[in-house]
Amino acid sequence: MRLKEKYNKQIVAELMKKNGYKNIMQAPRLEKVVLNVGINSKMKDTNVLEVAQNTLRKITGQKPVEKKAKKSISSFKIRQGQIVGLSVVLRKQKMYDFVDKFVNITLPRVRDFRGLNPKSFDGQGNYSVGFREQIAFPEVTPQEAERLHGLEIVFATTAKTNKEAKDLLEYIGFPFMKN
Repeated sequence: MRLKEKYNKQIVAELMKKNGYKNIMQAPRLEKVVLNVGINSKMKDTNVLEVAQNTLRKITGQKPVEKKAKKSISSFKIRQGQIVGLSVVLRKQKMYDFVDKFVNITLPRVRDFRGLNPKSFDGQGNYSVGFREQIAFPEVTPQEAERLHGLEIVFATTAKTNKEAKDLLEYIGFPFMKN
């Protein structure tokens, strides 16, 4: 509940003052957080799929949705209907809890962390972060992670521009690199 209260009491007021919004509803806010794990064709083991599912379930507290290939691609050795990824969408309170944990616990645990890349915005106010290993999250112990896999996180906001989204994420506590 900490981050949502901070957003409602402090961040909205700061965003309104900085960007000159006339109404509270104009201030950008987090809409959803999407976590994705791609299942590589080299990782044919069913064990990898189980590990990735368990990892996402531990990190988010929700069951991941399996993403299947829509058509066959022979050069990538993918067949139609084959599972090619897993994803979880967080909204409302679970989203705020995850973002709070991400900023205050997970990012400080990342090895050689110098800040988030400020160029990872998509042009419409959404921000993406990629991890090479899932062990940066406190729920996943190195002993449990027999197979390491990547993880992508997308923070979807209601911001119209990258600048508005960056302001929002900075007030939330995202540590961006200085250019």
